[in-house]
Amino acid sequence: MPVVTLQPDTLNEENAKFAQTPLASPVFLNSVPKCGTHLVRNIFRMFVPVAQQYHHQFIQWGNLQQHLAAFDARRSMFSWGHLLFSDASVIELGRVRKLVLVRDPYTWVLARARFFLSDEFKGNVDAMKGGKITVEEFVNLMIFGIYQKAPPLREIYDFNAASWLGTGAYLVRYEEVVQNLRRLDTPEAEVYFGRLFAAFGIAELPHDWRARVVIGADRKFSGTARENLTGLGVEIPDELPEAQKRLVDYAAPGLRALLGYA
Repeated sequence: MPVVTLQPDTLNEENAKFAQTPLASPVFLNSVPKCGTHLVRNIFRMFVPVAQQYHHQFIQWGNLQQHLAAFDARRSMFSWGHLLFSDASVIELGRVRKLVLVRDPYTWVLARARFFLSDEFKGNVDAMKGGKITVEEFVNLMIFGIYQKAPPLREIYDFNAASWLGTGAYLVRYEEVVQNLRRLDTPEAEVYFGRLFAAFGIAELPHDWRARVVIGADRKFSGTARENLTGLGVEIPDELPEAQKRLVDYAAPGLRALLGYA
């Protein structure tokens, strides 16, 4: 199994600087891996008592049955993970508020490539590190998958995002979060975060909501943020080449439009 190496953060201590209101119901932040999970999770952590934050594990299909306590209505925990859509997932999260975090597939394949090639990811792709294949070849592997090692883009988005839509889960686009962080002092940002936190279960933003968001969004607390990845042996471009954009559209036709990117 792949191993992800991350440094612990101090957000629990930062959380204590603010008055916290207990959650009234359990909330699960579900995401496509490499869509800004740490960023959005850390923002929410600044609005939830630490005792109601489920820090034991990123919840996924493989460990779902070991972490059902996260969804106990009597505890009203905030948890997070990459949980694929299935009969068991739907049943266990039946009374849980659900948010689904996605990212434009065009930039997702680049983010996934950077992470897989970094020192923070240890797994079955290590033989390809160190410049042994070209950037374009590696990006194509992110799109179509690595046989018996890593699933393709379409499969990941199908089970972690698309299949949750239309079920009451609230769709969160990573790019919109970032856009509103950049204009945090504007009325538009207040409207955006008001809606986001309402979906989370916080009906009214506290007066110090901007200060909390700034701390939670500090990229130094995200071990998988782009600038915190180490050991990259190749330069991954900021924009997906046109050839690879066409390959994304071929591999997952209609996906970007479904998620609101086209």
